[in-house]
Order: sequence, then C-alpha cells, then structure tokens
Amino acid sequence: MTTAIDPIVADAAVRGPRRDFRDRLRNWLPRIVLAPSFALVLFFVYGFNIWTLLISFTNSKAFTNLNFIGWGNYAKLWTWTFETDPPSNWYTALVNMVVFGGLYVIFCLALGLTLAILLDQKIRGEGILRPLYLYPLALSFIVTGTAWKLFLDPRIGLEKAVHDLGWTSFHFDWVVNPRMMIYCVAIAGIWQTSGFVMAMFLAALRGIDSEILKAAQIDGASAYATYRRIIIPIMRPVFMSALIILTHMAIKSYDLVLSVTGKNPGGAAELPSTFMYSYTFTRNQTAVGSASAIIMLMTIAAIMVPYLYSELREKA
Repeated sequence: MTTAIDPIVADAAVRGPRRDFRDRLRNWLPRIVLAPSFALVLFFVYGFNIWTLLISFTNSKAFTNLNFIGWGNYAKLWTWTFETDPPSNWYTALVNMVVFGGLYVIFCLALGLTLAILLDQKIRGEGILRPLYLYPLALSFIVTGTAWKLFLDPRIGLEKAVHDLGWTSFHFDWVVNPRMMIYCVAIAGIWQTSGFVMAMFLAALRGIDSEILKAAQIDGASAYATYRRIIIPIMRPVFMSALIILTHMAIKSYDLVLSVTGKNPGGAAELPSTFMYSYTFTRNQTAVGSASAIIMLMTIAAIMVPYLYSELREKA
C-alpha cells in the first residue's frame, strides 16, 4: 500500500535546508566582509602598539632589539623633566602641550558653538557661510601651516602689510620668536578645526525637539536661559565627543608644528609628537621615542576610556 506525499510538504522539506543555509549566509556575510579590515586593524594598529610598548622597555638605539631594561626609558624622560637645567626637550614638549592643547580645545569649542548658534538663527546666506567655515577642514595641516607661516612672517606677511599702510610701530613677530611660536601653531589649528566643531554643534542644535524650545518660550525663559539651562545640557554628548576629538588631534599634532615654525628650530615649539619623531628617527634613540609614544597613547586612553565607560553605563 503506497502513501501519497503531499507536494507542499515535500517542497517545504526540500527548501528547508536551502532557507537555513541562506539565513546563515545572510548572518555571516557582514562578518566575512569586515574580517579583512578587522584583521588589518588588529595587525597595523594594535599589533604595532604592542610592539612599541615592548621596544619602550629595551635599550634600542638606531636598530631595535629585545634587551629589556625595565622602566629605564620612562625614568629617563621624567628625570630630564625634573632634574635638568636648562629644561630638556621633553619638559618643553609637556609645557607646550598644555599651552597648545588648552588654547586649541577651548577656542575651538567656543568658536564652534558661537558659529553654530549664529547659523541656527536661520540667517540669510547660511548656505554660503556654512561651506566657508567648513572649507579649512578640507586642507591638510601642511597647507594650513605653510599659509599661516607666510601670513605671519614679519618680512612678507601681516607686519610688512601694516608697515606699508603707514603704521610703522606695529610689530608681530610671533612666528620667529621662540617664546611665541607655539601660539602661532595654536592659531593655525584653531582656524582649521573650529568649522568642524561648528558642524557638530549645528547638527545637534537642529536635532533638538522644537516643542521643548516652544515650551521654554511660553514659560518666559530668555534666550540666554534657554541655551544655558536647556539646549547646552541636551548637547552634552556632542560636547564630550568634540572634546575627545580635539584632544586627540592636539596630542598627535606634528605636521602643523613643522609647517608653521619651519621645522621647529631649536625645539621652541616642541610637542610630544615632534619629540617622539625626532628621538626615534633623527637622534637614533628608538626606545626613548617609543616610551614617549606610549605616554601619548596612555594620555588619549585616559580621556577616552572614562567617556566610553560612562556612555555604555548610561545605555545599560
């Protein structure tokens, strides 16, 4: 006695394994596509970071080796900082980092927020002003630094132009003054990056619910009180993101320093990034340069890790 097989059941039995295979392939396809990029990041970013950490504990000079000496290179950096007279390049780099980083972060945030608030008022010509503010970000730091070096050069730039107009007592020689070079680097960096911060803040302002602002207006809140008590607190995540990005850019600034100062004569505008490069590739002290690079990495991690932890804790 034969039993008839329902064709629908038979078709489902055949398609079942195919559908399971397609579902599994659909789930694994993004991982397969991202796997090469992930492997490259692991090797070229985290792998090289681990290698730099290992080298920082050795006595490597022009060529790397694995003769470990413990914390000697780190102790050498801080010994130079606190026990040398005149101060070492590492001490100068730390002081300049505080000056440059502080001015760069504070003024970029202040100018970016101010420009974003002004553009958020639906002024005429916003479509022209927005690209103008963002245009400097399209330039490389080399181009920006070179342009500001020429503009601030007292022989051909701002000072000469003002003298030609008749104000011969005007002097602005910061770009050739060792004590003021770092401020010129800060000016160039602020000019280039403040437009990017403005774009972040403007996007955040445009994303705030208009009903909240209307409720504040109905309650009689002034514009200043609305921004201080409602808008800016809502934008706190954007502030934190901008702070992390600016701090990261300030710590790793290298090409901007060299282009503004003309290869940093005498180390007057030394930053940790220029110190690391010079000791690693010019002075043949690879281990000391690696130690300074790890200190830079730890500085960035000290800023990012608490932020990421707070964000993940809030979402949890």
